[in-house]
Amino acid sequence: MNKGLLIVFEGIDGTGKSTQMSLLAIALKKEGFEVIETREPTGGKFGQQIRGLYTNRHGVTPEQELELFLADRQEHVDQVLTPGLQAGKIILCDRYFLSTAAYQGAVGFSPAEIIAKNSFAPLPDLALLFCIPPKIGIERITAGRGDTLNDFEQEATLQKVAAIFDGLRLPYIQRIDASGSIDSIHQLVLEAVTPLLRHMNHNE
Repeated sequence: MNKGLLIVFEGIDGTGKSTQMSLLAIALKKEGFEVIETREPTGGKFGQQIRGLYTNRHGVTPEQELELFLADRQEHVDQVLTPGLQAGKIILCDRYFLSTAAYQGAVGFSPAEIIAKNSFAPLPDLALLFCIPPKIGIERITAGRGDTLNDFEQEATLQKVAAIFDGLRLPYIQRIDASGSIDSIHQLVLEAVTPLLRHMNHNE
């Protein structure tokens, strides 16, 4: 049995999930919990190949792209997630297999089949799905961060991704309205996470 917790942060780009993950990590550490902050794609060899696709997605087939995500996740599960959960730590992960289901689903794969292919990966105890209209996400990326949209962030793609996220119905998903202030969203995150913490022993 895993003694730890796996909390994943999902949603289209520009929802603020990375900011919220950092705020939650600070709050949990203050309470004395041991926290691992991680993300996908990882910094490993497969994750770096995926990051290369952000600027040019045309060098691989959709099938090869999906295989890269699965290989990166397998490495992540083996090296970070499973050991951390067995050690009783709280793992916060920025993107996980629901993102693969949504983003690769948007290029034509069946989201349900993608989730089935991830059967090797531990199920999240909680998947926080940050919800905003894609137009707002794009505004935050371009106006807020001053970034240009990468190949995964085009509006037509994000509309499809958002629709797939909207359609996911899994018991561990909690939807978070990400249109409010950073602080109000942080409060929503704490409300979602707090019930899980009752089962955790501090510093075991």
